[in-house]
Amino acid sequence: MNRWISRSTLFFLGIVLFPHICPAPVIYRPGEGWTYEPVGSEGKWTRNRAKDQLEVAKQAFEKKDFGTAQKAANRVIKVWPLSDHAGSAQYLLGRCYEARRQDERAFKEYQRAMTLHPKQVNYDETLMRQTVIADRFLAGQWFKLWGYVPFFRSMDKTTKLYEDVVRNGPYHTTGPEAQLKIGTAREKQKDFPKAVKAYAKAADRYSDRPEIASEALFRAGLAYNKEVKTAEYDQGVAGDAINTFNDFKALYPKDPRITEVDRIISALRVEQARSAFQTAKFYENKRKNWQGAVVYYNESLLKDPNSPFAGKAREKIAALTPKAEAQAKRREAREQKFREAEQGIYKLNPTLSDPNRNP
Repeated sequence: MNRWISRSTLFFLGIVLFPHICPAPVIYRPGEGWTYEPVGSEGKWTRNRAKDQLEVAKQAFEKKDFGTAQKAANRVIKVWPLSDHAGSAQYLLGRCYEARRQDERAFKEYQRAMTLHPKQVNYDETLMRQTVIADRFLAGQWFKLWGYVPFFRSMDKTTKLYEDVVRNGPYHTTGPEAQLKIGTAREKQKDFPKAVKAYAKAADRYSDRPEIASEALFRAGLAYNKEVKTAEYDQGVAGDAINTFNDFKALYPKDPRITEVDRIISALRVEQARSAFQTAKFYENKRKNWQGAVVYYNESLLKDPNSPFAGKAREKIAALTPKAEAQAKRREAREQKFREAEQGIYKLNPTLSDPNRNP
């Protein structure tokens, strides 16, 4: 909190003090907006043709004069939006923002370039630049407040960047990796169900690319396995993980990760056995429900007959089965008495409607 306050204070002080330390005048041009320009150089970067204006922007960018490059590229876009140079200017504008470490704004400019000028931009290069930006946010880079103040990390916003990359080129070299990285971002959030969905989508969409589909299916199994280790997981998740890994084994039997998959499946079966064993103990000790206990001890045994719980489960089944049978008989006797008593009431009072009597 103190770090945020300090950064915000410095930012606002910069805004207040900037006019006093920078004598550059503010220039307004109709249709172009306001720009700051050094004293004595007002208008020297402007040209009367889109091609010439774009050349100014390119030369300034090469000299790392990103301010001038940005103004020149922006002027091409605003003054000649329908020219053959507008797309290149839009892309260069993104490069300027990226060079100035304004990655989120740069990504948006690249997106505009591909959306508005798909035939004018280098699609491969633009997609690669977008991917590089998204990768930085995936690695932990902070999103900026107002484009300047580092404020927060967000895997939700990072996911949206990768989704744009996938939409822009689902079958481009960047598309499959971007779809996998959506799953990675969700895992960083510990939102394993969404991670599984992202990986499953990659496995399905790129099923004709074994290197991508196998990786996606493997990661989906791992995401399920991570969810199993959380306190909130549902028992069915372990089964989903095992099924996913079994699909992986069936589809890619020669994959070098098969040994690791077998090890994980074995551990998952032990976990299933442990969970069923714990449920059985609850029915036995807390509820005194011998029938329920026997059912779950049996389930524990079936999940993994070689687990550390198997021997104890067998002992419990042998010890509790007679109790469970006696309990079942007592329950049946009580239910029979209840039915007889119910029939007696209907006989004493024929005006009552007997739900068990045939009409």
